[in-house]
Amino acid sequence: MADIIEEKVKNYRTAPFDARFPNTNQTRNCFQNYLDFHRCSQALSDKGQDVSPCDWYQRVYKSLCPVSWVSKWDDQIETGSFPGKI
Repeated sequence: MADIIEEKVKNYRTAPFDARFPNTNQTRNCFQNYLDFHRCSQALSDKGQDVSPCDWYQRVYKSLCPVSWVSKWDDQIETGSFPGKI
């Protein structure tokens, strides 16, 4: 099972369809995957586990989100003013 997931992540090209976000505007999908990546990374690193399963979320948000948004959110996380709950 893990081999299949790793193969899918390796062959990943762009964000797949997500039924939670059926509309053309993918802003919420972008933001949700950004949050999911940081939540996943934080949860696994707190447990001392490998964070590589979180790479999927990172690839999706990097595919969907404009670079300017991501850099702004990263800056907000560093300064402690990020509006999302991580």
